[in-house]
Amino acid sequence: MGAEDGDRLGRFDTPMTDRRESGRMGLIAEFDIDCDALPLTGVAAAVPEATLALELQYNHGERPMFIVTVTGGETRALESAMDDAFDVADWTRIGESGETRRYQAVPARSFEEQLGDSLDDLAGLEALATADAIIERIEVRPAGWRQTGWFADRDEFGRFASFWRQNAGFELRRLARDGDPEPPGEGLTDRQNEALRTAYELGYFDIPRGATLREVADELGITASSASERLRRAQTRLIAETVATTWPPLPN
Repeated sequence: MGAEDGDRLGRFDTPMTDRRESGRMGLIAEFDIDCDALPLTGVAAAVPEATLALELQYNHGERPMFIVTVTGGETRALESAMDDAFDVADWTRIGESGETRRYQAVPARSFEEQLGDSLDDLAGLEALATADAIIERIEVRPAGWRQTGWFADRDEFGRFASFWRQNAGFELRRLARDGDPEPPGEGLTDRQNEALRTAYELGYFDIPRGATLREVADELGITASSASERLRRAQTRLIAETVATTWPPLPN
C-alpha cells in the first residue's frame, strides 16, 4: 500500500465537487462502523470508561501516525493497554489537561495487515478514497469506530455506507443536510450525556440539591473532580448551542 492508504479508512481528502455547478446538497452523517479489527479497538475495550478520539497523520507512508486524544479513564490503565496493543509499536504522551491526555502512537501494522483477514474487499476500501467526503471525527470504540463526516450528496454517502454494510457492520446514528441546525445536545459525548442525566435524576440540579457531587461521581464510577469537569464541559456545550447563539451582544 502507498501513502494514500490511510485515507481509505479515515479522512478522504479528495476535493468536493463544486456544488454551484452540480446543484448537489451536502450531507452530514454520524455512524458506527462495527469492525473490531480497526486500529485501537483493543485499547478502547481495555479501558471502556475512556473516550478515545483518533486522528491519522497521512505523511508517514503506509502506516499513518496515530494521534489519540483520551478523555476520562485511568491513565495507568490506558497506557498499559497501549503497551499491550498489538497494533501499536510505540507511543508517547504529548501532554495533558485535566482528565484529557494526548498521545502520539506509531502503528505496528499497515492497514492491509490490520484489516486483511477481516474485510473481503480491500480494493473496495481503496476505491472509497475517491469519494467526495471528509471524515472529521473518529471515536474509537470496543466494537469499531464511530465517525462523523461530510458527504457531497446522498450518492457519495450511499457508496460509503454500502461498503461497510457489505464488509463489516454499519449503523447510521444521524443524517442531516449541511446547514441544518443540530438539535441542542447533539454535540455532547456519550459520557457527558450520561453525567448530565445521572446528575439530573439524582437531584443534583434541584434547589436545594438532592445529591452531592460525590454521590453523582460514585454513581458514575469516577472521581468527584472528573465528574465536575464532565458536567462543566457538558453545560458549557449546551450553553454554546442554545443561549449563546441567541443572546444579544454585550454593549461596548
